[in-house]
Amino acid sequence: MFNDIGPLEVVTLVVLAVLVFGPDKLPKVIQDITRTIRKIREFSESAKQDIRSELGPEFKDFEFEDLNPKTFIRKQLDNDELGLKEIRNGFDLKKEMAEVTDAVHGREAESSSSADSSGASGGRVDMTKKAEEPGKDDRPPFDADAT
Repeated sequence: MFNDIGPLEVVTLVVLAVLVFGPDKLPKVIQDITRTIRKIREFSESAKQDIRSELGPEFKDFEFEDLNPKTFIRKQLDNDELGLKEIRNGFDLKKEMAEVTDAVHGREAESSSSADSSGASGGRVDMTKKAEEPGKDDRPPFDADAT
C-alpha cells in the first residue's frame, strides 16, 4: 500500500506526529488509527462477500480487481479467445513509423523519382541552382511571431 514511501518520509511523519500529538498521547492515537483501519477492512470484506452471495453461482470466480481497467485488459489479452495476439503481433510498428517518417520527409517521392531519372541526383538537393522567384501575385509567407 505504501511502497513508494521512503525512510526519510517515514522519519518526517514520526517527528511530525510526535510534535502534533505529543509523546504521551501518541500510543493511544496509533491504537485508534489501527482499530479504524481494521474496521474499514472488515467492512469492505463483508461488503465483498455480500456482493458475491447476491450475484449468485454464475459469478463465483468474480474478482473485484478485475474492475480495474488495466487488470481487465491484461487478463483479456492473456486469454486470447478473440485472437488479439495475432492482431497485436501483425503490426510492425517500426516499419510503419519508418514509412510515415519517409512520407513526411518526402523520401518516398524522391526515391521513386530518382529511380525514374536513372539516379542522376541520388536524392540530393542541388545547392547551385537558384530558387525560383515567386510570381508578382505571390506574397511572402506571414510570420505571426515576427509581428
